[in-house]
Amino acid sequence: MRRLAYSLAALGLLAAQQAQAQADMSCLTPPERGAVEVAALRSELMVLATGCHDDSDYNAFIHKYQPALVGNEADIGDMMKRKYGRRAQAEHDRFTTEMANAESDRGLRLGGDFCAHDGMLFTEVMALSSASDLAVYAAGKDLVPATLETCPTEVAQAPVRKTTRARVKHN
Repeated sequence: MRRLAYSLAALGLLAAQQAQAQADMSCLTPPERGAVEVAALRSELMVLATGCHDDSDYNAFIHKYQPALVGNEADIGDMMKRKYGRRAQAEHDRFTTEMANAESDRGLRLGGDFCAHDGMLFTEVMALSSASDLAVYAAGKDLVPATLETCPTEVAQAPVRKTTRARVKHN
């Protein structure tokens, strides 16, 4: 009985850690979530290509999905503008850098297993029937780093415009 209780406690702790390890994307709309997940997939594939010296697979991915990836990048830019206002470009750059760094760190932790473990992503993504499948595929891979901030802690403020009163000329 005691062993069962310990096992259940361990499973509960593991589930809590896994839930905590996921990025907070609660503030995102479903299309924004899809855009972030596709961006994470692209980042993962870029890190794989660089770390595993496999540029040909990455180039084939970019070529096959280029219109969708360009649109995805625009969607991320629009999301950043909505969430961060004038800081959008700086936050977009931070987002892209943090994602690549997190993927690279993960690759370092996996060591020699990284290329073998994640190399099948190229095969799977190239087998998708269309670009419209990218978001669903990416969502199933859970590639968004838990450390990535996707929900700002402060709300973007619209720029304050000074209003001037029309001067009335008195005769």
